[in-house]
Amino acid sequence: MLVDENDNQTGKIEKLKAHQLGLLHRAFSIFIFNNRGDLLLQKRAKNKYHSPGLWSNACCSHPISNSIQKEAKKRLKKEMAINCPIKEIFSFIYTAKVGDLTENEFDHVFIGFYNGKVSPNKKEASDYKWINFKDLKNDISQNPQNYTEWLKLIYEKVKNSVH
Repeated sequence: MLVDENDNQTGKIEKLKAHQLGLLHRAFSIFIFNNRGDLLLQKRAKNKYHSPGLWSNACCSHPISNSIQKEAKKRLKKEMAINCPIKEIFSFIYTAKVGDLTENEFDHVFIGFYNGKVSPNKKEASDYKWINFKDLKNDISQNPQNYTEWLKLIYEKVKNSVH
């Protein structure tokens, strides 16, 4: 879904094409915490057309309707087999190069809390781990190439919204 700077829908386009052309489009990112305050990360599957094999937040995607929260919950269940309440904590626009593609997204950021079993859909995520913010911050500073661009941009904002 293409949008303007105020998140008003301006059209629709295929996801890959939006990234090839660098057009502003709607996205969501979900951050899941456990009762220890650790953050759930997924390792993106190798078959992803951008950022394959990189560590990222629990789930992210592109909604095709205006029911962003509903679609986000559905996607979280599909990618990680997690069903928990989520709430939007902020949204922002970011632009980042990812290989030959451009992320130009109006990103709605959600958080949720979950302590159950995680079962990644192997088509979406090849692995997962729980990590505390201090360890994540240290590893991102030492190994930024291992993480998605959007995670590097927003994990501190998420931390500040939660703590």
